[in-house]
Amino acid sequence: MKIHDWPAAERPRERLLAVGPRALSESELLAIWLRCGTRGWNAVELARDLLIEFGSLRGLLGADAERLCGHRGIGPARYAQLQAALELTRRHHLETLKAGPPLTSPTLARDYLLAELRDRDYEVFCSLYLDSRHRVTGFEELFRGTIDGASVHPREVVKRALACRAAAVILVHNHPSGVAEPSHADERITTRLRDALALVDIRVVDHLIIGEGTCTSLAERGLL
Repeated sequence: MKIHDWPAAERPRERLLAVGPRALSESELLAIWLRCGTRGWNAVELARDLLIEFGSLRGLLGADAERLCGHRGIGPARYAQLQAALELTRRHHLETLKAGPPLTSPTLARDYLLAELRDRDYEVFCSLYLDSRHRVTGFEELFRGTIDGASVHPREVVKRALACRAAAVILVHNHPSGVAEPSHADERITTRLRDALALVDIRVVDHLIIGEGTCTSLAERGLL
């Protein structure tokens, strides 16, 4: 049955307007994003099949273009719409972080960084830039690939921090394995970057490692 043939109180869009998005199921929210179904399936049925195929909402949102576009009813246009929605969400979180209080502890940045990095299937090294009062002024991805002395270049990190007029930085990278324990290479590059940034009077507040729903602070481990 097509959704427009349902009672108005059961249609996802009308339910959202009446009771708010938190009351809707994941399949109903996805159906609103899909807007329409495909031959033989309405939008809710297509949404349910997507959740089953990808195992979870997180699995669906983290799927690459080839796999997602290969699913019945999903093509490049819908994939592009989904990526645009996800990027808007990330930017909203960053704006909220910028507008918030000074980062007096790493826990204040963890939710944003977990949302930003935990689903990457490759390592990225990033900097969160702070002003003299430790308020967030920006976030930037600097390097991709294995995080070791050969792939993270202190000169570039210093150059970008100066260009962004940072008084302090929080370094961050992810472990696609999901294990957020620091390696010896992580400890070595942290020391190199701390010393390089200190030469231009920029403080490294912390180095955070993002794993599967977890975040490890090297500062809290006494490694800074």
